[in-house]
Amino acid sequence: MQAIILAAGMGKRLGEFTKENTKCMVPVNEVRLIDRVLTQLTKLKLNRIVIVVGYEGQKLIDYIGDRYDDKVKIEYVNNPIYDKTNNIYSLALAKQQMQEDDTLLLESDLIFDDEMLDLIVNNPFPNLALVAKYETWMDGTMVCIDDENNIVNFITKAAFNYEDVDKYYKTVNIYKFSKEFSKTKYVPFLEAYSRAVGNNEYYENVLRILTFLNNKELKALPITNEKWYEIDDKQDLDIAECLFAEEKDILRKYYGRFGGYWRFPKMLDFCYLVNPYFRSSKIIDEMQANFRTLIAEYPSGMKVNTLLASKCWGVKEDYIVPGNGAAELIKALMELLPGMVGVTRPTFEEYPNRRDADSLVTFVPQNNEFRYTAQDLMDFFGKNHADNILLINPDNPSGNFIPMEDICVLADWCEKRGVRLIVDESFVDFSVGWENNTLLIDNILESYPHMMVMKSISKSYGVPGIRLGILCSADVEIISRIKKMVSIWNLNSFCEFFMQIYTKYEKDYRRACDKFIEARDEFEAKLRQISFLRVIPSQANYFLVEVLPPYTAKGLVLRMLKDFNILMRDCSGKGGFDGKQYMRIAVRDRNDNNKLIDALKKLEK
Repeated sequence: MQAIILAAGMGKRLGEFTKENTKCMVPVNEVRLIDRVLTQLTKLKLNRIVIVVGYEGQKLIDYIGDRYDDKVKIEYVNNPIYDKTNNIYSLALAKQQMQEDDTLLLESDLIFDDEMLDLIVNNPFPNLALVAKYETWMDGTMVCIDDENNIVNFITKAAFNYEDVDKYYKTVNIYKFSKEFSKTKYVPFLEAYSRAVGNNEYYENVLRILTFLNNKELKALPITNEKWYEIDDKQDLDIAECLFAEEKDILRKYYGRFGGYWRFPKMLDFCYLVNPYFRSSKIIDEMQANFRTLIAEYPSGMKVNTLLASKCWGVKEDYIVPGNGAAELIKALMELLPGMVGVTRPTFEEYPNRRDADSLVTFVPQNNEFRYTAQDLMDFFGKNHADNILLINPDNPSGNFIPMEDICVLADWCEKRGVRLIVDESFVDFSVGWENNTLLIDNILESYPHMMVMKSISKSYGVPGIRLGILCSADVEIISRIKKMVSIWNLNSFCEFFMQIYTKYEKDYRRACDKFIEARDEFEAKLRQISFLRVIPSQANYFLVEVLPPYTAKGLVLRMLKDFNILMRDCSGKGGFDGKQYMRIAVRDRNDNNKLIDALKKLEK
């Protein structure tokens, strides 16, 4: 068996990465694609590897040099008109070699697990195409297959239909052709097709014709959990560096993305915190039905969106400012606050990160569950002055919860001392009795005119993609100043439309919150059965857990990501933990929660 690698293309979409080199010279995590694939292929004991070069081909040849001579014979075929042709011409240049041996055909812009070559080589069918179930990141040739894995159709870009994506498989661009198939079928049709249509085409078009004539000659081999990626542009390169990161870098690369995990469709995200149940409401259907209108129209400005926020959360317009997520409002607020800011750690670091470290006064609960009360805060900050006190309630990541009446006592204490209390109640709708736990009521805000209440709509309403948060206070001066600090179009049309229609679906939201609390209780009981976890009670949509021997928090997070494609948050480096082994586990729906439990039980065994 031999391998043919197509490496003639210019890779223009990779910009500066291919300015002076062909695509397979691009490094992924400091290893060039060509070195990775040649290392993989040399393990197969092939008779030879044929590389079709073109753009910057001599640089590629010089780079490879004789480094692989003791492992495999490497030959080169040159495509001198790489800038005027497509891959059908590059493959046609190697048609003689195709007819001399069984062939593995690969494109040079791929990165994939070693196991994928074993899959295709060891499969008894002589003519195979590796395929993967369609995911949103995929582009290019799709196929449909029958129950016997025969390829029954190749789907061109022009014929692609989003209503049929459940039936589609993407070609991985790794093929196996027998010598006989190449000699009697593929090469003759390749020659005829090129004469009829030209050389600016794709070699898959020839396979498409062959499947029309005999759809049982070329089989599809669907991969399962093997990782692979096709690197066409900078985003592809960025994602590939996450998927194929070394263990020492992998968490930094994933955490550093701060979301966008829909680009990794098979991964379960137990890191970010959202309500999994409200998304089943018809509110999403209505937003989807208006998608084309919303994407084509400008959103309203601050005045209209303030009115909509006021309508949704029952707070006077003068008391409320909507933001592009709570993050926008946190930044503005923390920049405005004078003096010292009191924080409780461990905490959500977005607030303290917006301040100089020497402007922070830090309270750390002195117990192993990080529990604290309003009285604890008053005792501490009564002795350690802060001009502003931040309370996240329920707290993140501990899940500590202070009841409404106690917060009011704390707010009154702060008012009497000229201290501004900032309460972030982004997770309060996950607490037991949640409808009576909110501070977003005009008379409460008016009773404590210097108190400010932040709420991230993303978390409790399960819509982080629309980016919506609100900040409320009867201190109209600071609310007015923050409105002037943010852009007049700080909310997009989808966010605005969500607020416009939300009140029609309030009953759905109440049901979703109640359903969530049931799922959380069930999840907590199952987590407590895992011997290497100590679960800390929570009134939020996550659990802080201490990781016990034989695992460390980082080790467990890495193992879950590598073995089960489940991402969780290692909290050990947060302030307040003193290096102890803690992690945070989000609560998802029952189905996903059970997948996590099953994975933990496998590790337990």
